[in-house]
Amino acid sequence: MNPAVCRGELTETAWERTAPLLPRTDGRGRPWRDHRQVINGVLWRLRTGTPWRDVPDRYGP
Repeated sequence: MNPAVCRGELTETAWERTAPLLPRTDGRGRPWRDHRQVINGVLWRLRTGTPWRDVPDRYGP
């Protein structure tokens, strides 16, 4: 993830508090996508109110 935080994305402080609450990879199945990238995509979508198909590519598929 780019160290520069875009407007509306998780700050380092917010990420440090959030990261321990998220599931970890246990070696079974597919690996998780980058949690921070996904959360920032959800925040972008909620902030803008646009459809999921219009979420920028930087937040993943």
